[in-house]
Amino acid sequence: MFEIRKIQEQVLFSAIKSASNDKTASGIVYVEHEEDDATWVKSTMARLENCFDSSEVRQIRMNCQCGYGIGEKLALVKELVAASSSMEEFGSLEKSNAAGMFCSGGELFLQFSFCPCPILADVDKLDTYAWCQCTTGYSKVLFEEAFGCEVDVELLKSIKVGDEICLMKIIPLGTVWK
Repeated sequence: MFEIRKIQEQVLFSAIKSASNDKTASGIVYVEHEEDDATWVKSTMARLENCFDSSEVRQIRMNCQCGYGIGEKLALVKELVAASSSMEEFGSLEKSNAAGMFCSGGELFLQFSFCPCPILADVDKLDTYAWCQCTTGYSKVLFEEAFGCEVDVELLKSIKVGDEICLMKIIPLGTVWK
């Protein structure tokens, strides 16, 4: 059975431990009383944000990306890169748009009209963008592999924080098309 909570606990523990130590990671991830997933997500992020500054929280959460289904997505993005000769062309392809990618002002964006995170299914609203930073880590890995260069990813909007869409800016730091 797919136990998203156990997976999230393990990945988050490992990311926090890498940034600090076992004791800190245990204190943030594991609770003494039973919590449903929605409560656990919110309380865990509050504990994380109380222990680390915003840039550290972002990096820790980026390191929590699960990689779920990344093979298919990578194949699609590589196909789209091969079918285009510029960011504008890449962002205007029908398959790019169908996958939520588009180009505006020469910049690439990725958007979702729904929250793709299964553990957030019962979360009505998050207080901050901290939890959602894992998707920037996922997108960074995906686009770096597909583009063949380092990539920065900025989280601009999140449905679970109250925005109408989830939106990220994908910023290649090297040459994608030669």
